[in-house]
Amino acid sequence: MKILIIGGGGREHTLAWTLAQDPIKPVLFCAPGNGGTATLGTNLTIEAEDLDAITAWATANRPDLTIIGPEAPLCGGLTDRLQAVGLRVFGPSGAAAQLEGSKIFAKDVMRTAGVPTAEANVFDDPQAALADIRRRGAPIVVKAEGLAAGKGVFVCTTIAEAEQAIHETMIARAFGEAGQRVVIEEFLDGEEASILALVDGEHVVMLASAQDHKRAFNNDAGPNTGGMGTYSPAPCVTDALWPVIRTEVFERTLAELRRRGITYRGVLYAGLMLTARGPKVLEFNCRFGDPETQVVLPRLRTPLLAALEACVDGRLTEQHVDWSPAPCVCVVMASGGYPGSYKKGIPITGIAAAERVPNVTVFHAGTRVAGDRLVTSGGRVLGVTALGSSLPEALDRVYRGTACIQFEGAHFRTDIAARALVRTATPTATK
Repeated sequence: MKILIIGGGGREHTLAWTLAQDPIKPVLFCAPGNGGTATLGTNLTIEAEDLDAITAWATANRPDLTIIGPEAPLCGGLTDRLQAVGLRVFGPSGAAAQLEGSKIFAKDVMRTAGVPTAEANVFDDPQAALADIRRRGAPIVVKAEGLAAGKGVFVCTTIAEAEQAIHETMIARAFGEAGQRVVIEEFLDGEEASILALVDGEHVVMLASAQDHKRAFNNDAGPNTGGMGTYSPAPCVTDALWPVIRTEVFERTLAELRRRGITYRGVLYAGLMLTARGPKVLEFNCRFGDPETQVVLPRLRTPLLAALEACVDGRLTEQHVDWSPAPCVCVVMASGGYPGSYKKGIPITGIAAAERVPNVTVFHAGTRVAGDRLVTSGGRVLGVTALGSSLPEALDRVYRGTACIQFEGAHFRTDIAARALVRTATPTATK
């Protein structure tokens, strides 16, 4: 069986690593892949955003399944293009992917469906946006309307910060066309959680909970990033919350999409704020999270490939997923300067030593092979990941692993899962 994985980050390495362990032993191709996926299959010199080249390769080589990792090709309609030439694809259509591609579309779906979310206003004029901010006051949240690689969200504690966010987004155009319009939201107080679900058009199967750490530095300081680390399960997602999240978030959203003539197949990811008034949706993503995938899939005890194929074929059941109780932690090692500018091509050492720590796996994100050396090629370079019989054990292992790895300028947070540690004496989450 031939599988094509689109993307080149930590999520895609984790997908390839998981699929490589499947009893079927599929032949893996990654476009473009990274230094980690190169050890598991064949990397193609095709960028994930080059939809023409991907379509041409897939048409000629006929993979049995294509798995699309990043949001840009999904929102660009790659699923539709590959299905049009008779190929099986895991990932939502371009229309369904607008849940992530357009925050305005997502808000409209949620309002119509009765999905709990933050109150928001939309602006295409920076002066009108500034006037709204000054009227409402801080704290307040400013979001670029389109795709911004996870960096177009500003949680502003002062009016001055919000004004700067408007300047960067709408005037300086730090995110290009994604910042033509902004969504200004009320600030929600609570604890964040990431909930992913497999969806086959009709059936929803919830995946294990996770909690991401978006800010660049310890104690949630610094700018937003694509994610600096995560852990699973998230104790803040109690057993009592699961049916609420399923009904009020996933089932209502998918029913509203069907009412609009849109069938969703693939992964639907809800970023939630667990407020005193219940879970509220911060955002939807139309794909596996990164770095959430790095802690969810290592806990999966059932074959991933069977679940993905069931999604594609419309025969998904709860029996397709079963979870290890072992907690999993991922710490992202990033390039110096990330999420701002950073150097590339810096040699990386110590990965083999890190993986000699029990139950540690190092997932590559921004790496490539240059001759006989592994070097950096992105902002988030590695996701050091560990399983443990308890959260403290997983944390001990993951930080022992990071201590083994060196590259110039490397930085990482040392407080991943700190919130969860206070709950470990009386655990409340089982998935």
